[in-house]
Parts: sequence; structure tokens; C-alpha cells
Amino acid sequence: MEQLVNQLPFLLLLIILFILPALARQQRNAEIERRFARIQRKRKSRLITLVHRLEPMGFLGIANLRYIDLNDAEDILEAIRKTPPNTPLEIVLHTPGGLVLPAVQIARAIKAHKGRKTVFVPHYAMSGGTLIALAADQIVLNPHAVLGPIDPQIGGLPAASIIRVAKSKSVDAVDDYTLVLADLGQMAIDQLEATARELLEGTVPPEKAAEIARQLAMGRWTHDYPIEANEARSMGLNVSNDMPEDIMDLMALFPETVKRTSGVRWFDAARAFFKKPQPTAESTPFTGYQPGPGARSFSYGPWDPRDLRPHGVPGPAPSDLRENQSVRRR
Repeated sequence: MEQLVNQLPFLLLLIILFILPALARQQRNAEIERRFARIQRKRKSRLITLVHRLEPMGFLGIANLRYIDLNDAEDILEAIRKTPPNTPLEIVLHTPGGLVLPAVQIARAIKAHKGRKTVFVPHYAMSGGTLIALAADQIVLNPHAVLGPIDPQIGGLPAASIIRVAKSKSVDAVDDYTLVLADLGQMAIDQLEATARELLEGTVPPEKAAEIARQLAMGRWTHDYPIEANEARSMGLNVSNDMPEDIMDLMALFPETVKRTSGVRWFDAARAFFKKPQPTAESTPFTGYQPGPGARSFSYGPWDPRDLRPHGVPGPAPSDLRENQSVRRR
């Protein structure tokens, strides 16, 4: 008995550090499945969310702001591949941006999808997030939500500024490293401008697409410059403020996980774990591609193909979408 009492502090620490967070994640994931299934059934669309928040990383749970990376691209491209060609795509973006390569991959996959594409921005989609938004047929910004410039950054510095510095002096007065950075920066600007024009093709006239791409990529503004709906429309982008309430409600599913969590919420998580869930009308099988072991967060939601199949139009069978089955490229 005395030995058990001596071990009690260790057991409590184990519960606080590992078991209760696991229970909370399980409860959250179950709620994500229910909510996504309900919204996709209602909207008859394929819903994908790319939400980046402060997340605890590693054993000590040190806060780290997530950004667009190759893991996001891998997950989202897989989700789009498993979406019927004519099913509308609805993308919810909340991101500070990130790496150019995965952002371009995601944007091109969205652009190539045959169904209607809509991007919803509840709060902000900067840099690479804006690049992804350009691939949509329509961008929906919540009032005061913003997009941002897509001008490349080289070594943490604006490529356009490096170029201007290199041009402001004679070649003899500029060191080789700065000249190399300026050359790299010009290539990066040219590449992003061309990519933006490609993504805008078919959505706006070619001349307008070239003008928008140039404004966003050339370094006209600071990289964190906020572009609200009115300014985006004046540039020529197809932007509206008709944000659906159910899309906005999704943000509650992706809270800042590094915030202090009350004991009440831990208790609720534990109670939900031990209570046998009752089937409801909203319960839907998690048949879509889902993040595997070790995934850091949901990059998009679950999907039941029965919710998306139009009347009279055959869709993929659930067996076509199981996680362990190889993807058939169309």
C-alpha cells in the first residue's frame, strides 16, 4: 500500500501528460468526423480544410506556428484525387503561408479538378495561401478577412528589395553574394508571376490575369500587407463576402491547442471516452482518406461518398476509397 502511495504522483503525472491529451484528441476527432459529414451532406461538396494554428511540438509541447509544407500537399492531393471529377471542391484556408513547392502543388491540383472550386477564407490566407486561393473559381472572404502578396522571400528578405539594392549600386560596389541573391530573387519573382497567371487562366481575362499576377508577385507591398475584399475585387479577382455560417463554425474545430485547458474540458474528454457513443443520424463512416499514424492534424475532413453522389449519377463505391486500397489515377 505504501509503495502504491509513493507511486501516485508519478501516475498522476502520466495521466496529465499523456492519457488526458489523448482522450481530448479522440473526442475532437470524433466531433470533426460528425461535423464534416453533416456539412458535406448538406452542401453536396467535397470539403477540405487547411488550417494552421499554434501547435505544441515535441515532448515539452513548445508552441510552433504551422505553415504550408509537403505533408499538407501530400494529404490534400490524395484527397482531391479521391474526389469524383464533377463534385464541387470547397477549400477552407486559414494559413500564414509557407513553402512555395507544396503551395503550388495544392493550387495546381485544385485548378485541375473539373468540378466547381470555391475557397473560403474566414480570417486570413497569406502568401502561399493566396496562391492556393487563385486556383478557385470564386474566393469568399469573411468581412475583414484578408489575402496577401505572393512576393518571394529569399533568406528571410524580400526578393524585390534585394534586387532593388543590387540595382542601386554599381556592380563593383556590390558583393558577389548579394548579386547571387538578386539573381535568385528575380528568378523567383518571374516563376511566381507565371504560376499566378497560370492559376488565374479561365477565371479572369488573360490581360487582367497578367496584371493581377504582377501586382501580387513584384514586391509592391510588404509581405504582410492585408488585401481585403474590396481591394481584391478592384484588382480583378472574383471575390465575395457571402460567407456561409456553417463554414465559419468549422473554425471552432481547430482551436489554438497551446492555450491553457481547463480541468472541466479534461473531465469532459475523459467522460466521453468511457461513455459508449450512441448512433445518431449524423454518424457517417470515415471512408475518405484520413491522416495516418503520426499525422500532426487533419488537413481535410472525412468523406462518405454516399453524401456526394448526385441523383442518377453513379459515384465511386466505398471500397474504392478505403485507406488501404491503392489510388486509381483517372
